[in-house]
Formats: sequence, C-alpha cells, structure tokens
Amino acid sequence: MFKINWKRLGMGLLCFQMVSLIVLSIASAEEKKIVSIDLTPAAKSAVLMDVDTGTIIQEKNGDEKLPPASITKVMTMLLIMEAIDQGKIKWDDKVRTSEYAASMGGSQIFLEPGEEMTVKEMLKGIAMASGNDASVAMAEKIAGSEEAFVQMMNERAKQLGMAHTHFVNCNGLPAANHYSSAHDIAIMSRALLQHPEITQYTGVYQDYLRKDSAKPFWLVNTNKLVRFYTGADGLKTGFTVEAKFCLSATAKRDGLRVIAVVLGEPDTKTRNAEVSKLFDYAFSQYMSYSLIKTGDSLGSFKVSKGKTSTVPLTAKHPYSILMKKGDASAGIRHELQLEPKLKAPIQVGQPIGKIVVYKGDQMLKEFPLESPVQVNKANWWILMKRTVAHLFFVG
Repeated sequence: MFKINWKRLGMGLLCFQMVSLIVLSIASAEEKKIVSIDLTPAAKSAVLMDVDTGTIIQEKNGDEKLPPASITKVMTMLLIMEAIDQGKIKWDDKVRTSEYAASMGGSQIFLEPGEEMTVKEMLKGIAMASGNDASVAMAEKIAGSEEAFVQMMNERAKQLGMAHTHFVNCNGLPAANHYSSAHDIAIMSRALLQHPEITQYTGVYQDYLRKDSAKPFWLVNTNKLVRFYTGADGLKTGFTVEAKFCLSATAKRDGLRVIAVVLGEPDTKTRNAEVSKLFDYAFSQYMSYSLIKTGDSLGSFKVSKGKTSTVPLTAKHPYSILMKKGDASAGIRHELQLEPKLKAPIQVGQPIGKIVVYKGDQMLKEFPLESPVQVNKANWWILMKRTVAHLFFVG
C-alpha cells in the first residue's frame, strides 16, 4: 500500500514557498530598479509634468532650491501675457528702453537707451534670444520699475503655490536670494502654457528684429530642441556659472503635452539629451485621454437671489486625464458636482464646484470649477416678478 511521507512533503512545500518568495523578491527588486531609473543622472534636479492635469510623471530633487538663471523669464513672460489679457498693454504698444534696461549684460538684443520696440518684438527678444535688456524694458512698461515688477512676480508665484521660489530680478542674472526649484518652474511653465499663443514665440527657431532697419538683428532660439526634437515648441533655457545649464522645455505629440525641467546640467549637449530622454519616456509610456473639449457644455448652475438665476457653463479649455498606454479606458466617466446653495453675489473666478472623474467607483481626478461671470444680487422687483412667474407656472 502506498504511504505518504507527510514530513518529507511538508519540507518540500516549505522549500517551494521559500524559492517562490526569493523569485518574487528578485522580480520585485528588478521592477523597482526599472521604475526608479534616473533618466537625468547629470542634472541636480529634474521634473517631468503632464500639462493638462499637472501630474508629476518623474521627479528628482524637485523641491531643491537652486538658481534658475534665465528660466526666471518664464515668470516674466507669464506676467506679460496676463497684462495683455487684462488689457493693461497691447501687442502693438511701443515700449521705450531706459538707460537702466539698456545697461543689462549677458544675453541681450542690444537695445539702445531711448530705443522703442513693440510689445510683440520685445517678447520675441525675450523668448528667443533671452534678452535681459528686453525683460527689464517690459518690466518697466508693466509695473513702472523692475522692483515693482519683481514684487508682482513673487506675488504671482505665491498664488501659483510656488513654495520654493523667490525672485530678485526679472531676468535671472546672478543675485543673492534669487532661487527656484524644478517643481516650481514646472508649475509656472504650465501657467504660461495656458496662453497657447506663447509658443508662436518660444517655438520659432530663427527670426529677425529691426528687419527693415539699417541694423537688422538675427534671432536664433537658444533652445535647440525646437528644431531637433519633433513636437518641441518651448519654453526657456538658462545659464550662469552658478546655475550651470538649465532648461524648461515643452513638447506635444498625439494630444499629450508635457513639460520637462532640468537644472544644473554640465553642458548644453547633456542638457538637451536628458530632456529628450524625459520626453521620450513620457510619449512612449503615457497618453492623454480626452474627457471634455473646449466649447463643450458642462451644464449650468443656479444662483439664489441672483440677477441671473441660472448661469450656463462652457469649457474654456479641454479636460483630460493622464493614462498609461495599454490601460483600459472602459468605465471612465465624469460628474459635475456644484457647491450647494450658491447665493448672489458671485464673483468672476469664485469656486462653484468641481468636475470629478471616476473609473467605476474609483475617483481618478478632480478639476475645480470657477464662475465664468459675475452675478449681482437681484433687486426686490426682479425677485417679485420671478416669484409671481413661478407661482403662475406651478399653478
């Protein structure tokens, strides 16, 4: 009769479990090794961000405070674009160069004291040639002085949640207590990209200033990736001896736009190569899943005692989520969730709710919603007519 040796069987099972655990541990270690591979070994700090959602895909010392050099001009360009949107300045406004602005060293477009250029030309000089002189001229145009403009820069940084940034000037020339971080630079770069027309300047490889004058000035973009990397169209390079070689770059492919920031690179070749690796990783591994397109109706919200009782909501920009390629998109849905009992007055930009994205019952992402208009309180006559009409309708 066949007998089972329970002791030997037990020892066999134990050995099998131990071998399985060892194999799984090795596999897990290999997986971690792959996931945590440093794509930017030469950089002091680096961040890879999805623009649509603000999701950080890769990060290395992202909050370390470092000199940003001319990447500072991302904030300068952001304030220029916002001043245009707010009607404070216009594209064709003339900007006069002060003696102080003309005295800037480093990268410049060689503005002469008293020389005038349009806002459009100055922005071109900042975006493409990293003009320190043009940056100061625009700062003085918008705020009256560079000091006042720098105060605006720091206030805007605070509003954006840039907790590891402090500006001392508008162009990034070396100065004590002037610093930022790769994460903060990605945040302000993302804010700048909310103005899509900026890439008409940051994405051009070469152009001219003073083209029809006796002294035309040939502009060549300091960011060579806009020529050599498919989909790259910005944003800003930087270099000082202290900061070394820095870059905040953006590229878009198949609807996915990303920002790659590297600080403290040893040379331009390494800087461009490591940013290209970050881009390659993002585009090979991730995709943008579209939820809502610009102009789509989001529904509406009601305002108690408002001059307008119902306000329609239309998407001012597209909404999407970041997904790993190969992940199933079945079951993804979104809901409009409004603040309860919204009451007049409502200010433009006031939070009114959120768009919540789910996959099945799992919450994936929340997008805040703000009021697109101001809703003032209704007077007694409007409220009375509204009440009478409601009673008549119900009756």
